[in-house]
Amino acid sequence: MIRTESLSVHYGETTAIREVSLQVPEGHVTAIVGPSGCGKSSFLLTLNRMIDLIPGATTTGRILIGGQDIYKPGLDTVQLRRRVGGIAQKPNPFPLSIRKNIHLVLKAQQNRTRAELDEITETALQDVGLWDEVKDRLDRPALQLSGGQQQRLCIARALALKPSYLLMDEPCSALDPIASAKVEGLIEDLRRRYTIVIVTHNLAQARRLADDVAVFWVQDGSGQMIEFGTSEKVFSTPDNPTSAAYLSGIQG
Repeated sequence: MIRTESLSVHYGETTAIREVSLQVPEGHVTAIVGPSGCGKSSFLLTLNRMIDLIPGATTTGRILIGGQDIYKPGLDTVQLRRRVGGIAQKPNPFPLSIRKNIHLVLKAQQNRTRAELDEITETALQDVGLWDEVKDRLDRPALQLSGGQQQRLCIARALALKPSYLLMDEPCSALDPIASAKVEGLIEDLRRRYTIVIVTHNLAQARRLADDVAVFWVQDGSGQMIEFGTSEKVFSTPDNPTSAAYLSGIQG
């Protein structure tokens, strides 16, 4: 599982999130919800240490993934990010062919034959329901794909590295409703095979997809987790009055 212990994120003098402790169960889809500015994306970036790439960002507390402290000195962050794949809010395929989008990340991992690369590429594209749509144009630019197809390609690119965990930051926010439905369907297909943490502003989407929900809120100038539990419990009988107001649409 993923476990955070008193996790805080600071950008210079500003504390973005403060003292977040939660456990993300293995094989579950966990949604992080809350209004803009409450630290949801910052939290997600800590889980594969992409936060390290932001100038001035520091963290305190601990994050354990599969029992390993990912902030332990000397940890190989490249290996961590292969194990904990990240999907950005806006589709970000490389300006290369569809085929090379996946070949490139595999070549960076280790030497493989062309046949091996093609086999993994086909499997990854099948996993995201994209193979039948693109199998006859694999050498065409990925940027010619629709937005929804580009997002599924980016997910396939992450899956090709055989991660155990997937982090998704608003994966449908830049997509139209039809493309969003396809990505949601993909997340349903991937559940149980992967532990998935998804940040979303879409409460209906969180309710449809998530096994567990964490509600973030700004308190005393910093993002904090104010509620965590099963999706059914959090949406039907939240314990925190602020959560109840937010989830019912009264506040936020």
